[in-house]
Amino acid sequence: MSSLYNIKIENLKGVGKKRGELFNKLGVYSIGQLLNYYPRTYEDWSSVKDISDVENGEVTCIKGQVCSAINSGYTRSGKIITKLQVSDETGVIELVYFNNRYISSMLKYGETYCFYGKISKNLYGIQMTAPEFAKDCDSAIKPIYNLTAGLTNRMVINSVKQALEMLPETVNDPIPDNIRDKFNLVNLKFALNNIHFPENQFALTVAKNRLIIEELLVLNLGLRQLKNHKREKNKNLITKDYSKEFESSLPYNLTNAQKRAVSDCVRDMMNKEITLNRLVQGDVGSGKTAVAASVSYSAIKNGMQVAFMAPTELLAEQHYNTFKELFSNTNISVGLLTGKLKQSEKNKVRKSLETGEIHIVIGTHALITENTVFNNLGLVITDEQHRFGVAQRAKLLSKGNNPHLLVMSATPIPRTLGLIIFGDLDISIIDELPPGRQEIETLLITDDKRQRAFNFIRSEIQKGRQAYIVCPLVEEGETDLASAEEYAAELMLNFFNDIPVGILHGKMKSADKERVMEQFFSNQLKMLVATTVIEVGIDVPNATIMMIENAERFGLSQLHQLRGRVGRGKEKSYCILVSNYDYGTSFERLKTMCTTGDGFKIADADLKLRGPGDFFGSRQHGLPELKISSFADTESLALSQKIADFIITDSHYLTDDRYRGIKAEISRLFTEIGDSSLN
Repeated sequence: MSSLYNIKIENLKGVGKKRGELFNKLGVYSIGQLLNYYPRTYEDWSSVKDISDVENGEVTCIKGQVCSAINSGYTRSGKIITKLQVSDETGVIELVYFNNRYISSMLKYGETYCFYGKISKNLYGIQMTAPEFAKDCDSAIKPIYNLTAGLTNRMVINSVKQALEMLPETVNDPIPDNIRDKFNLVNLKFALNNIHFPENQFALTVAKNRLIIEELLVLNLGLRQLKNHKREKNKNLITKDYSKEFESSLPYNLTNAQKRAVSDCVRDMMNKEITLNRLVQGDVGSGKTAVAASVSYSAIKNGMQVAFMAPTELLAEQHYNTFKELFSNTNISVGLLTGKLKQSEKNKVRKSLETGEIHIVIGTHALITENTVFNNLGLVITDEQHRFGVAQRAKLLSKGNNPHLLVMSATPIPRTLGLIIFGDLDISIIDELPPGRQEIETLLITDDKRQRAFNFIRSEIQKGRQAYIVCPLVEEGETDLASAEEYAAELMLNFFNDIPVGILHGKMKSADKERVMEQFFSNQLKMLVATTVIEVGIDVPNATIMMIENAERFGLSQLHQLRGRVGRGKEKSYCILVSNYDYGTSFERLKTMCTTGDGFKIADADLKLRGPGDFFGSRQHGLPELKISSFADTESLALSQKIADFIITDSHYLTDDRYRGIKAEISRLFTEIGDSSLN
């Protein structure tokens, strides 16, 4: 099979250079890639239905006799419309074709054909529009491929048939016999033949299952290897755990989940064999900052410096103030380094970093400039890792001698996806909120209750509090959804003309965003009309209410992140979701927000309802595009993980000869996505 990846697609009969270029547009350059170019769907001609049994909206196959004249005419717009009737022993169906001038010569009165298409039922009877037809039902399940202009489905089918014939009698299967037998998976040759040209529905199901599991297994094992491969021995070993000493200085107790996360990090830092390379993932308000402070305390007490990089200057300042307070009863020196500091202030901080006088520095991109030099950087912490590119993180890590890395994220991600998304990081989850954390009351309303919502917002502002209103768009496009700017103007003109309102959206310059957020933080602005740029933002304890327009446009996880901007103070807080979708899937999704505040439950619901798109784009995270599997298929993800665990236990570095094929697949996959470190 591997040798077929070296044979160009142009070598197939009937392809040639020009057609080969069309295949290239689909990402198919070799025979091997063509075999992995799976159908997007199928037409099942093998299951013929009686006309009386067909259901509205289904796509099916019927067999019947042309029982009427074939009449053609013209629509008002000048299109040719052809109608005829077909019957079997159970009923009659009307067939309609548009702009097909040859249909009357292709179908004959009194002859029997098989027709495949979509059923529509109305008061006048049953209809099929432009169905495909054949003289005989060939009992086949026909593959339908994604195409490009100039390439037909028939051309792809002919090419795939040739490619399958080129498979050797015995295909080298990357999944060895012992694994296939143990986990009930069919062999590769059977899977490839039946994913393209299924013998029956059962054969298609087991073939698809096998290929899905293989794809996820190769990715899973590859990411594990990548994690092990990129890890160097611990060059910043700590010899003593000071976390209990730090905790005793706090005016409150850490939760058990926080203690577990701290313990995970310290244990890694005390391990001679590995460097700390961990994601601490916790819901909004779960206390990730206290965990980072505790880990920093142990690092500093063992003679290291710590760098904490935040995504915005305002957030860096907030973390700086928090860390100063947390370390107020210690002799630890905290510094701040951001772009807006005066040059003299920056120079002073940098000098103190170089001499080791500053133990922990909180900053933004100013931390990664060439003239920022550390005395002994041993631990790097980044907040909200998806806001930083891999290159930026690597630049900060290069400031020390292979320092430890701690990544913090408040984005709840289903546990089944964690290993895939953060494949190069170990994961600690804080799944417990500190005592006293208030629940945010979430309400779902339709447009007709908007005025009441505005009145409620006004009453909160009159009590001295602040509010967010979130819009999904920045400026008017093809939809009728309000942009932040236009909506803010309308609010100030018609509803809140006596209240200072600020506007915040992604197209603003960074300095303007910072200025608006500072004004809101200092209570100069009472209301902030914003897009999702506030999803990761500063704490404004005085903000008690958030209204989200067109809530159906957001994923649940994103709504949960937005909701987390309120409820950070002592006052009762509210989130109002506005949507005119008061029925169907969208309504059910939004109701989930009203019934739970658990970000992980919400993430699981989002994954089931919408798939993984809300959590990440695979390109953004450097992951490959999946050809047949889906990150939303939690059952297959779990099975692939189980198989990966079994293989790693059997042969930790896949050195056993039985896993040679799977190692080759891992190498090919990571070469495709631009990471050659596994070759």
